[in-house]
Formats: sequence, C-alpha cells, structure tokens
Amino acid sequence: MGIEEEVFKRTKVNFPRLIDYRFQKNKDGYHYVCDFLEQFQARIMVDNDGKVTSKVYDLLLEDEYFNFRIETQTGEFVSKVREEYQKILMDIKEKCFTSLDFISDQANRISKLIHETYHDKPYFAWEDENAIFRNSENLKWYGLIMHIDRSKLEKGSTFKVNVLNVKLDKDKIVKLLEKKGYYKAYHMNKTYWISIILDDTLDDLEIMECIKESHSYTETTKEWLVPANPKYYDIIHHFMENDTVIWKQSTNIKQHDIVYLYVGSPYSSILYQCEAIRVNINKKYQDENIVMDKMMELKLLRKYPQEEYTFDKLKIYGIKAIRGSRNVPRKLSLALNKKEKE
Repeated sequence: MGIEEEVFKRTKVNFPRLIDYRFQKNKDGYHYVCDFLEQFQARIMVDNDGKVTSKVYDLLLEDEYFNFRIETQTGEFVSKVREEYQKILMDIKEKCFTSLDFISDQANRISKLIHETYHDKPYFAWEDENAIFRNSENLKWYGLIMHIDRSKLEKGSTFKVNVLNVKLDKDKIVKLLEKKGYYKAYHMNKTYWISIILDDTLDDLEIMECIKESHSYTETTKEWLVPANPKYYDIIHHFMENDTVIWKQSTNIKQHDIVYLYVGSPYSSILYQCEAIRVNINKKYQDENIVMDKMMELKLLRKYPQEEYTFDKLKIYGIKAIRGSRNVPRKLSLALNKKEKE
C-alpha cells in the first residue's frame, strides 16, 4: 500500500476545505504544491472522486524523487524526507478529510445504527479494513463488515465493496438468497451466515432487522424474580384463560430472558415461569396503584404448586425480601429448573 493510500484510507474528502487549504481546482481535480526541506517539492492531487495521488521532486536535481517510497531505504536523509512528507499529508487529512470506518456510505450508516442500538463499535481485529461487531457482554460475534472485490460475490465485477456477514435462521437464508442484495456468505459458514452488500441495494431498516436476529444469537439469557400483587391485578385468573400477559418492565430485562412471577399475599409464592417475548414496549399506563412507562410481554412456560416455593422456603436461597425485580440466585435457578430437566 502506497503512502498516500495508507494515510487517506477510510476517509472522505471535504472539497470546500481543499479550497480553504489553497488547493487549486481544474477539470481533473484539485492540485496543491508545497516545498519542504529546502530542496523538495510535493505536488499533490485530489481527483473528483476524492482519490489522493502525489509526486515528490528534488528541486536541485530537477527530477522526481522515489527513494523515500522504498521501505528498505532507512538512511537518516531518506527517513527525514519520508517523515516530513507524511507530515504534509497528515495535515491535509486532518483539515480537509473526514475519518470513516468504512468505504461505503451505507456501511458507515449501519455502523452508526449498530452503535445507537447496541452500543457496540466496530473492532478492527486485523491490519486491514475488515471489522467485527461483538456483543459487549460476552464478545460473541454477530456481524462482520468486509472490504472485498465484488467478484467474490458475482462474476464480472472488479471494483471493491463493503459487505456485511450476519447469522440467520438457515431456512430464512435460503429464501433471502433469492432476493437481490443477498449472497452466500463470503469466508464463513454458508448454512448459518449470509452476506449482504452495503451499496444501498437494500434499505437500512431491512438490514438492521437481520442484524437484530444475528445479535439475538449472542444474547445470554438471564433469569429474574418479579413481584406480582394480586390486589392490583388478578394474574391467577388471567393465566387460567391466557398464556401471555403485558407486564411492567422495571429492570433491564431483555428478549428471551426468563421471568419468575412471585405472587404476593395470600399466595406468597413463586407460581409462574415465563419468557419475555417482547420488551421495551413504549406505552404509558397509570392508575391509582401503578405507573408504567415501559412494558414487556410475558409468555407462560410453567406453573408451580403454591406450596413449592413459598416465601419461607425462598429464605433458604438467600431471598429475604421481594420488593422489586431482581436476579435469581443460581441455587434457586437450579431448583426451579430441576424437575423440568428431569
């Protein structure tokens, strides 16, 4: 990789700033001439597509100077020329270019949406332009943006593109491969992963739905103990006729987490095991007993006999009070799941 390509990789030019920097514009692009180290001159051009090229001339010899581009040349003089030239490029980069994570606009938009949704930034694990997205809680991968030749996806294409690899249901992958913009996973398991081209063939929201599914495979299921006051809502009779319920979400409960409902007096016992099938439902509710800003939908998985996990028995597992949502201790979790496993 050349010096200019290395300095300006993953950047986007701001053409008006080039003019402010005293670049001269003509039909081929923008030109800038700069003398340095008394005897050298850098002639830098930014074409209309934003690509930077340059030549360095030795003014004393009146000829182009190449030695500083040869990596094996490490002498004091040539190293000084290389260093000063790079300083010129870095100053232009800082004042006239915007740093980007990826080459395509859509790849950068998707990266921004991932950060806004999951608070994860791209991780450049290798010395190239490929980046992975990892669940920050367990570092499991759910996305990989690569910079590859489009010929890797379809014959006859020679230019480079950004593609996103995500993990999806294998039957869903089969159907998506019939649509434009989706390809068999490049460099990954083609049964469970798929490549999505990031050139605006597909809408950002459609791509984010794929990322949402891929991210879900990395999420660690947690278990919560949540109080239910039968004086406020008759959950007993509700679950006699329904297998789902909309409930107050007062903690950071995620989709697919397990929720155990502790029903208060006169039952005073854990009666239900549920799964959070929808979370962060933005719907405000208020009455004389409760205020809810965020809700979740629970699906009933299992019922427990009233005498099995009473409040007195829960003290054995270190639970002395149930005033709000809390994590389930491991010992209690093992007990609550023991019969199901048997």
